[in-house]
Amino acid sequence: MALGIDPVVSTGHFRRTYGQSPHVLKAASQAMPRAKRIATYSIAACDLEAGQWGVAVQSKFLSVGSVVPWAEPGVGAIATQAYANPRYGPNGLALLREGKSAQEAVDELTAADDGREQRQLGIVDGQGRAATYTGGECYDWAGGRTGEGYAAQGNILVSAETVDALVETFEGSGQKPLAERLLDCLAAAQAAGGDKRGQQSASLLIVERDGGYAQLSDIVVDLRVEDHERPIEELTRIYRLHQAIFGETPRDQWIQVDDTLAGELRERLARLGYEGELDDAFLRWAGNENLEERVDGIVAVDPVVLEELRSR
Repeated sequence: MALGIDPVVSTGHFRRTYGQSPHVLKAASQAMPRAKRIATYSIAACDLEAGQWGVAVQSKFLSVGSVVPWAEPGVGAIATQAYANPRYGPNGLALLREGKSAQEAVDELTAADDGREQRQLGIVDGQGRAATYTGGECYDWAGGRTGEGYAAQGNILVSAETVDALVETFEGSGQKPLAERLLDCLAAAQAAGGDKRGQQSASLLIVERDGGYAQLSDIVVDLRVEDHERPIEELTRIYRLHQAIFGETPRDQWIQVDDTLAGELRERLARLGYEGELDDAFLRWAGNENLEERVDGIVAVDPVVLEELRSR
């Protein structure tokens, strides 16, 4: 992936706000001389049963997550890299929203781009169809593979084994949540050789309709490691922290609060300075620890929350 294609393209926080950019496909200029060649591997994928789409990416580049990943629930997921054209993100989602397939979107985007031979692109559409594209001038090793629900691609890699590892890991982990599958894919790809220039940044984006914070957002996971010697390990660590706060434990695994447990909760909360009615004290403590999304009254308690309280 390389940047510097279009100085007016914003790659900040709102890059994924799919309703902002008008659907205008313009021929993009060739890469500017200042653009850097960087090694990148990514996977765009979906879990149709869970209603989730996402992208995971690692690169020898600062803040790769600000450019490569794009996704919209029910529409698709896109990874744009090599000499990246960031307009492939919003314009590609617009094409998918119109009903174009992943392959049709790839064809239309690249046909309108004079710099297509230096681009790399992976798309999964709303039906799980996938397409990947690698321009003829991308630096070796460069290529991609697709299958049901995923598009995996990379450039300036040690070998094709990196992309093969993305594919094999994704296909063999269908029992896991999409976010965990994509993290596993990144780790496997790095272990298989990764990119020639090493590591620097990594990103994980997962979207689901009303699946985000308080069911008021479509962003389930949006995590980035901007600059780190081992970005995939750091991304995994941050994801675990994220899940401790925002994850969900199935209700049948919650622990019923009987008299014994209620007494323990009162005692532990009092030690921490939270006194009064148990339900109020418990909610105040949970809110202060950013765990309120895992609390629903005091009849039963999420085991993650209970373990956190006991650890104090």
